[in-house]
Amino acid sequence: MKRGMRFVLCFGVIFLLAGCGRKNSFGLEEVHMESEAVYSCTYDGVKHNYILDLPTEPAKAPLIVMLHGYGNTAESFRSMVHFEEDALKRGYAVVYVSGAPAPGDATSSPGWNSGLGDGGNKDIEFLVALTQYLQKEYDFDKDRIFAVGYSNGGFMTHCLAMKTEGVYSALVSVAGMMPQKVWQEAKESNDISFFQITGEKDDVVPKDKDGSAKFAKAPAIETVMEYLAQSVGLTETASEKIGKDSELLKYTKAGEENQVWHLWVKDGRHSWPDETITGIDINTLILDFLDTKK
Repeated sequence: MKRGMRFVLCFGVIFLLAGCGRKNSFGLEEVHMESEAVYSCTYDGVKHNYILDLPTEPAKAPLIVMLHGYGNTAESFRSMVHFEEDALKRGYAVVYVSGAPAPGDATSSPGWNSGLGDGGNKDIEFLVALTQYLQKEYDFDKDRIFAVGYSNGGFMTHCLAMKTEGVYSALVSVAGMMPQKVWQEAKESNDISFFQITGEKDDVVPKDKDGSAKFAKAPAIETVMEYLAQSVGLTETASEKIGKDSELLKYTKAGEENQVWHLWVKDGRHSWPDETITGIDINTLILDFLDTKK
């Protein structure tokens, strides 16, 4: 989309909302354009920034919400993964969203309240509000709203899978896990697709494969993925080698749109997989997964 067109579309939204200080119908306040495609807003007294990249035809486009890791921001995450470059070519809209420091966090580092602690910001409610606001303002396809999270953002996508039924149709966790508190509240059935990307040598994500789950409060990622597949009624499992000997597991069922994928990155650590090391274009693979929801 030409930059001028993106500015016109976004400016119309800001003109309606900026400066009034009142909540819109989704609970967002003080929505402002900071610079082209960069915005700020407030939810429950907490300020957030976000960067919105629009495709040539925003109306009825699918939307991908990008959630950074602890200590990062929307801007730094965008600069790290450049996910919008591939997504825009396929007609997706992409919004990178900044988390906020947790109350009492001495480091003042941005992050997401994914259920690891007992308190924190109302990030579930904020992300739902922002997602629904953007969907309405730009007429995005409400049946194809997705979220992709890395590290702490990946923890958050597991949380969203359990607590936001009907909002997101597919979620992706890169180097994420399901916190114990969220696992304890897991539902018997779900209606969602989920893609987990796990490094074999990730020292944060609990795994049965390396025995690390024995010493963790959170469940083994293998247990979580089997649960997610069973919760949407997936009965078929296929495995294939991709890249430099990584393994991609796919849980599917004939006639069922939902899918669950789990990529084991060979020798991967707690990081966003690098194609030069893994032989896998992770952005393309994630988009291939999201394309299954067409």
